[in-house]
Amino acid sequence: MHSDEDWAKILRFRVMRKGIAINHHVYSSIWSSVKQEVQVIYENSCWKVGNGHNINFWSDSWCGEPLALSQNVHPDVLIWLPSKVSDFIQNQTWHIPHYIDTLFPQVKNLVQQVTLPVEPIADSLVWKDSANGLLTLKMAYDFKRHHFPIINWAKSIWSKDIPPSRSLLAWRVMLDKVPTDDKLSERGCNLPSMCSLCNNHSETMFHLFFQCSFAFQIWCWLATVLEVTLHFQSMTDIWLLAEKNWSPQCKIVIKAALIHLLYAIWTARNNARFNNEMPNWKSYVSWISSNISMAGNLTNKLSSTALRDFTTLKRFNVNIHPPNPTSIKEVIWQPPFFDWVKCNTDGAFNAATSACGGLFRNSDAAFLCGFAVNTGNASSAFSAELCGAMQAIEIAAFKNWNNLWLETDSTLVVKAFKSSSLVPWALRNRWLNCLLLTQSMNFVVSHVFREGNFCADSLANIGLTLDRLTIWNDVPLVIKDSFEANRLGKPFFRVMHI
Repeated sequence: MHSDEDWAKILRFRVMRKGIAINHHVYSSIWSSVKQEVQVIYENSCWKVGNGHNINFWSDSWCGEPLALSQNVHPDVLIWLPSKVSDFIQNQTWHIPHYIDTLFPQVKNLVQQVTLPVEPIADSLVWKDSANGLLTLKMAYDFKRHHFPIINWAKSIWSKDIPPSRSLLAWRVMLDKVPTDDKLSERGCNLPSMCSLCNNHSETMFHLFFQCSFAFQIWCWLATVLEVTLHFQSMTDIWLLAEKNWSPQCKIVIKAALIHLLYAIWTARNNARFNNEMPNWKSYVSWISSNISMAGNLTNKLSSTALRDFTTLKRFNVNIHPPNPTSIKEVIWQPPFFDWVKCNTDGAFNAATSACGGLFRNSDAAFLCGFAVNTGNASSAFSAELCGAMQAIEIAAFKNWNNLWLETDSTLVVKAFKSSSLVPWALRNRWLNCLLLTQSMNFVVSHVFREGNFCADSLANIGLTLDRLTIWNDVPLVIKDSFEANRLGKPFFRVMHI
């Protein structure tokens, strides 16, 4: 609706009039399909308030549910009320008339939860489920497609280190698409059934790959090599073996073992049935081992220092890809320059809520104040980190601390100061307001490792239990030890992969 791309401009010019889709027919192969989805787009979008000229105060979705619905405003009453959001904005601040506040007492609280930009900008319609507010082709496809249950084993089958023809058979096995006798019978092809490998049982999918004496011998070989006990009650159980605590290189080896084992059984069955070849399970084990070794040696995945991984890889003649070397980095919290204030911030996020916290210190590492606030159901930990940075800037501006050094353990927050497009649309007005505040300051932002940000991290975790902004003028007991360690210049150490 507000894209600057050429195709969107052309489409708006042809089929939109004052933000509303036309009803009459136009000769367009695109519009004939798009017009059916216009209402769906509006139902799943909302307005980001700028100057308020394009948003209907009562009927549009801009502060949650449309106010006309949430406040049960009768249509006959609406025609006598100011209609545009801009009618309730004066000097980029909210101004709710007294009679509106009297008639609808909840409106004022709902409206004031929306942050207005300090500098008036145009309103924009944003897609609710998009971080940047844009409805991309990928999001549109994901929104319209049928969502099927997530299959846990799907990603275990495919790997660039394993030939796709082998993985394809495993995929067909898991989807019951391999033409064993029982599956052919289900499709109406009734033939006498006998397992071609053991000649002792009718051929079914589960019998062929798990119960047949030929398959049983191969599975026993794999269990012996891996020193595990294998017990499968269904097809999906075999992939649990690859989900254990293996190193990345070992996981590739285990996946290759499972996939080539299934492929070997199916190949042996076809050779016995169509070429009258009596299979020798040991020769197929040798074939499986050579393919496992090839996959393990070709992969760029790394092993670990665990003895179990070492012995497993060596049993398959796989060269060990050692993990990247590590280094120990010393992390020391640094006080700000003279006459500067430094604020360390952090965010906390869980399934129920999110919060942020931070503390201000001067050049003597003395405590000035600390804060923590619950930020509600933020969409991500990044949003909580951004709220911490914005809260710090707002507090510093309120206290006239004009030499501010902001330090965070989030590299994304540091990047957001250079590119506001990284900021989710729901926070962007407040973010732009904070950037304006920093223009009147001497302002620096930097990154610190988590080991140098323990104080802010603890305050953010406290914020998860709060219901309002809390300010401390003295060092909270929960961060006293970390605070003293920072003040004394005590080093912390971080293990880093080179």
